[in-house]
Amino acid sequence: MTEDQNINLVFAIGALVLVASALFSRRIGFGEIVRNILAWVAIFAVFIVGFSYQREILAVWSQVSGEMTGANEQLVVGDTLRIRQSADGHFWVDAKVNALPVRFLIDSGATTTAMTMRTAQNAGIDISKSPIPVILTTANGSVEAQRGTIQSLQIGPMVAQDLPVVVAEEFGDSNVIGMNFLSKLGSWRVEGPEMVLEPPTRAPAG
Repeated sequence: MTEDQNINLVFAIGALVLVASALFSRRIGFGEIVRNILAWVAIFAVFIVGFSYQREILAVWSQVSGEMTGANEQLVVGDTLRIRQSADGHFWVDAKVNALPVRFLIDSGATTTAMTMRTAQNAGIDISKSPIPVILTTANGSVEAQRGTIQSLQIGPMVAQDLPVVVAEEFGDSNVIGMNFLSKLGSWRVEGPEMVLEPPTRAPAG
């Protein structure tokens, strides 16, 4: 357990002791006391889980709500794409991978764009048949991934061709835009609650 989870557990136990003391001080049947204690245990369990994993819950909610409503909080202004920060504190974007709609988390800390195995297969990604996997270090430990190539990745008005990608089942439901895409842009930056992506500067016609 993390330090925050330990603190939450101590708090919950203390609160349950107080609730139990209050119930036993009342002259009610033992069966009703047990039912009340179980109800409070359930309430505190929900509270602890919600507080301890609030970032993960918000991330899942952001992804699911975006897919259900189709509202990704992104706006194309000319050749520029502006993306509003989601409730989980991250920037999510709706893209097209080989014409397949895919929702991505933009992560400037990721070196390479990453996709789940199921999404990559659905998008027809060219996945390497090499028996030697790529070993990646993630927040959840080491992950074995395969190299692949996205023939066409479109985000707003910007398109990247033949973009390297890593693919693994262990990525769960998260697809990530990494620096190998961001570095192809003319610029990218965060302005307050928005991320701004700008296309490469076109060379003047000669």
